[in-house]
Amino acid sequence: MTLPVDVLARYPELGVARFRRGGLPPRIGGWALGQRTAAAITLWRTIWLAAETPLVPELLLHELRHVEQFGESVTFPLRYLWESVRRGYARNRFELDATRYATQKLAAREPFTRDV
Repeated sequence: MTLPVDVLARYPELGVARFRRGGLPPRIGGWALGQRTAAAITLWRTIWLAAETPLVPELLLHELRHVEQFGESVTFPLRYLWESVRRGYARNRFELDATRYATQKLAAREPFTRDV
């Protein structure tokens, strides 16, 4: 899938990732969290969005940081899983880093709203 032109124009850095809707990865991620599906899950350069997930910049930028984390180390997937086992999803340092990243990127730009 391709992101809407207005989203890419505002956040061109999102252009380095590939985006997919639905599929097995968001369901597996959701099961790991005790939910039907995860809003999104990143595997290397591909961000998998659940079918009903809105295209909001905060989530897209958060997942983009995971794309970068995958690129920083071949051991990232194992380190991410270990962090999740040790600290849980919400306190996983990679999740906290991705949240900070998205927050900083959003703060550097004017507010953006999208109804999708």
